[in-house]
Amino acid sequence: MTELPERLAQVRAEIEEACVRRGRTSADVRLIAVTKAVDATAVRRLVESGVYECGENRWQQAKDKVTVDYGQDIVWHFIGRLQTNKVKYVVPHFAWVHSLDSLSLATELDKRARMLNKRIQVLIQVNVSGEASKAGISPSELWSFLEQVLPLSNLSVRGLMTIAPHFENPEDARPVFRCLRELLTEAQVRYPEAQLQELSMGMSNDFVIAVEEGATMVRIGRRLVGVPKERE
Repeated sequence: MTELPERLAQVRAEIEEACVRRGRTSADVRLIAVTKAVDATAVRRLVESGVYECGENRWQQAKDKVTVDYGQDIVWHFIGRLQTNKVKYVVPHFAWVHSLDSLSLATELDKRARMLNKRIQVLIQVNVSGEASKAGISPSELWSFLEQVLPLSNLSVRGLMTIAPHFENPEDARPVFRCLRELLTEAQVRYPEAQLQELSMGMSNDFVIAVEEGATMVRIGRRLVGVPKERE
């Protein structure tokens, strides 16, 4: 983590350059630091460097970090698979859940958020690539799923999320990100009253391509905190 300022500056510069190429502003891209492989001390260093949004994949890894006072409000994003029996722990501490992919999960999130008089921000995970190892609904299921979850009053459905396959050449991920953007565009037409604006896509290996294709959130672990590639 001693190189964090340099790592962070480089990632932000690459986001800025990708935005310039597409006529976007980097202010429209939220950098989420994936902190699943590091402890609260590392999170504190991120905060001290100006990173105020962090992502965790599992409650077991997150629970000792999300309750720490870092001297700054942190927006916590739950970005991994979420079991319904863990929702009661996640909802009090996380503002966002990126991995909504079933009606049972949506119903439990809505129930727990209502108990806390809270609206939780959610993204629908879409398995664009069709990989069996990845969670998410299929693109063809998106419309019926939206019909089911948009009426849930304590969920704020804000957009879509996907995880692209890991390619040696990040350019190969472009069709996956483009497909998600096109799905969001169609969803905005079908449901103009909804707040469907966010695209969470892109990680350390491919976030530049994701930003070029319209990502509004990128989830960066290894490039910031230096964890081995296989752990991101």
